Amino acid sequence: MASRHSFHIVDYVVFGATILISLGIGLYFAMSGGRQRTTSEFLVGGRAMKFLPVAVSLMVSFESSIMMLGYPAEVYVYGAQLFIALFGFMAAFLICRVLMIPLIHPLKLTSAYEYLDGRFKSRTIRQLGTTLGVLSYVFYMGVVMFGPAIALEAVTGFPQTGSIFLVAAAAIVYTAMGGLKAVIWTDVFQAVVMFAGMLSVIIKGTIDAGGIKAVWTTAAKGGRLNFFNFDMDPTVRHTFWGLFLGTFARSSGLIFNQSTIQRVCSTPTLAAAKKVMLIVSPAFWITLTVAMIEGIVAYAYYVNVRCDPLESGQIHNPNQIIPYMVMDIFRGFPGMPGLFLAALFSASLSTISSGLSSLSAMTWEDILKPRLPNVSDVTATVIAKVSVVVFGLLACGVAILISLIGGTLTQIATTILSAFNGPLCGLFLLASLCPWANAKGAITATVVSTALMMWLCAVATFSGATRPTPWLAPAPTDQCSVDNMTSLITNTTGLLTSTAGLYDVTTAADVAEPVTGFDVIYTLSYLWLSVLGIAFVLIVGFFVSWATGFNRDGSLDPRYVIFLSDVLRNMLNCWKKTKIDEKAVTQDSTYKTVIGIETGPTAETELPLLATSGKDRSASDVPSHTKKDET
Repeated sequence: MASRHSFHIVDYVVFGATILISLGIGLYFAMSGGRQRTTSEFLVGGRAMKFLPVAVSLMVSFESSIMMLGYPAEVYVYGAQLFIALFGFMAAFLICRVLMIPLIHPLKLTSAYEYLDGRFKSRTIRQLGTTLGVLSYVFYMGVVMFGPAIALEAVTGFPQTGSIFLVAAAAIVYTAMGGLKAVIWTDVFQAVVMFAGMLSVIIKGTIDAGGIKAVWTTAAKGGRLNFFNFDMDPTVRHTFWGLFLGTFARSSGLIFNQSTIQRVCSTPTLAAAKKVMLIVSPAFWITLTVAMIEGIVAYAYYVNVRCDPLESGQIHNPNQIIPYMVMDIFRGFPGMPGLFLAALFSASLSTISSGLSSLSAMTWEDILKPRLPNVSDVTATVIAKVSVVVFGLLACGVAILISLIGGTLTQIATTILSAFNGPLCGLFLLASLCPWANAKGAITATVVSTALMMWLCAVATFSGATRPTPWLAPAPTDQCSVDNMTSLITNTTGLLTSTAGLYDVTTAADVAEPVTGFDVIYTLSYLWLSVLGIAFVLIVGFFVSWATGFNRDGSLDPRYVIFLSDVLRNMLNCWKKTKIDEKAVTQDSTYKTVIGIETGPTAETELPLLATSGKDRSASDVPSHTKKDET
């Protein structure tokens, strides 16, 4: 049994080479160009990055072990319903390209939370947003670190804690050395490795399962192609409405994410920034689809060999199904298991390094820079690099705590992060789409929403109050040998005795009695948590802003707000084929011209210019009123 699931020396070479190349990229950018001596170069790549590597980097920043392990595990035990969520992702990113990029890019931000300061003229709101952003990133990186740990343990018996610190150390080193440039170009390399690993699993698994037709026929018979469920009950784990709307809300949080804004603002022009999002949306869709196909192939393979590893007790964590299958299908192929593990670590490294780079930018721009105005740029860069190490270690601690939570990685990540991402996304939506919202309303709404969401997410994560959902019927086990019925995890680490019950199959008998009254809120599907967090902010924000006089003091700067009436008018004009005077439209003149709204004397006087000088400056430094564009 042990020899059946063991690494060959070639596997270790392939895996080690991936880590060393990532470190080498960081070393290259640490020694080339400006050598990462300024905050501009270290945090935003000198604002001169090409759109294609930025797009690839942004794509893999959100594709980690959660995607490579969690999505196949989700399909294996619950079916391919999750596919509907991809349309929510795509819709959110396309809306981001049309509305948010023209709003954010001309402001030349380093930190996403500079926007909140400029919009509300409130340092308190900026600090509140930064706090939520930091918590979200640290917990997100913790979940991502946990993924490779359970995979490496499943196939080699390597301890989880050791894996967590290994992936963290690699990401910390090359991020601290090479800054955002190293992160972006390492992401490009890691994307190639990630796709190679995923495609190799799909191709070999499909062959071993009997071919493409056999895979899809088997998946259909096993109920894995259950795409549509239009049940209106929000307590049902996955429905069409929850997957689309819940994912749309969660993806909106990715749009206002520090990683997204940091990369968007690292491009030199608005056109390049729009190209980034135009590439990211379909690429993200394709990659997540590939991950779900892995789950379908895995199910068909184990039906074909008639030995389900979860049902037979060989593994007890659904997130381990893909690495376990890799060791099965690539027996006699030295180097291929190492390639898959390298792909898994690459996916995680790209996310962790992006998180560390973002946290570094937030630490300096939002927390330390306002308190240390006289620090030199060289010293500030050193401080930013030290913060990379600190946050990397904090994320390791969170990863160890995550190991105590059961479920697929997708559900773990979504549930935990909703406590922070829901209120934070609501705050940005309140700021950008609600001109009437004032600082008092924004602060009160965000605090109330965060408190409620932390409470609900804690209950959903640790109390088991959510409505259990039975797993689909497993693959047969009649061809499992006696040796196969003994868990590898038990033999190598004793994990089975320490986590018994965390990953047991949920059967129909386990489904609790219907819950009534206020307690129903505890049984909401995890997909609706982000929606709830956003709704709390918008509702409370409206009433508190109304009670405190909205924006009567005239402090609103129109450059920080999307006027939906103007957007709708523009859409109507396009529908009526109203010709816009192209001579009046410039790339970075006013927000209205950026999104293609007719311009004229009224529009020019109503909205200040978005054009900025060549030097970097924060949103809060941009004057509230500027002269008419003389271009």
